[in-house]
Amino acid sequence: MKAKLLFTHAITPLHPGTGQGTGVIDLPIAREVATGIPYLPGSSLKGVLRDRCEQDEANNCADLFGPATKDITDSNSSKAGALQFTDQRLLMLPVRSLSGTFAWVTSPFILQRFKRTTGYLEGLNGVPAVPNPKKDEAYTAVSPAILLNNQVILEDLDFTAVADTNDQSPTTLWAKWLAKRLFPDDAEGDGWQKTFKNRFCVLHDDTFSFLMETATEVIARNVLDENKTSKNLWYEEALPAETILVGLITAQSVGKNGMDQDTALQAGSKLTQKLTQLGGNATVGRGLCRLVTE
Repeated sequence: MKAKLLFTHAITPLHPGTGQGTGVIDLPIAREVATGIPYLPGSSLKGVLRDRCEQDEANNCADLFGPATKDITDSNSSKAGALQFTDQRLLMLPVRSLSGTFAWVTSPFILQRFKRTTGYLEGLNGVPAVPNPKKDEAYTAVSPAILLNNQVILEDLDFTAVADTNDQSPTTLWAKWLAKRLFPDDAEGDGWQKTFKNRFCVLHDDTFSFLMETATEVIARNVLDENKTSKNLWYEEALPAETILVGLITAQSVGKNGMDQDTALQAGSKLTQKLTQLGGNATVGRGLCRLVTE
């Protein structure tokens, strides 16, 4: 089996819903049971990319994704697809900042789990050591845009800023490593790579857990009758624009005449190159994402 990293960068609010309400939110986002970390199910991603593949008759979508539903009982075509997609789990959460507009926030646990994932990939080297801030600290890279009087102030929380002193410090190395992969089109390391590095921030796991519950976007939706009177008011949760998730796209040979793994990964990567709508509420502009493979 061969695999690549697949990053999902939300351009508009993203609603990977569960379909059932808890508390005052009628339609919450999907979260892992044990950790509470938001995620986008891999099945959602696979379905969207399969639909894109089928619009181009030159692609052999059955080899990549398996048989169509109508053909699943046909013994001649019933076989697994060469591509598999893991869930896209939260990597960076955008949080409002008193300086620099917003920060891309993560935590040691998120980075440790991500680093564990990269350990299974061939040729992916140079993953930095994981920083470990205290509860009242915010680790930032060199020259952070979110720094204000030696503090980082996110929402209504203030932290003592611990800014790296050089380009080889752990937080800066993470910022540079991720920026290069999230924004590969910035050949000179400027533009969005610079924006990302200036806003990269690592917080304590407990603080990040709190922000995962409180810094998501809650959107009020309404249905009006012919008299413009509210007929059905509901609240739904979304991951805010600029959220970054990450998972894997993997390939394996299926059967003696199955598609080559490298060919399958190349075809899968090609399908991710366009702007992609994921999650619910497509008709109101939710879930527009850019996908990046590494």
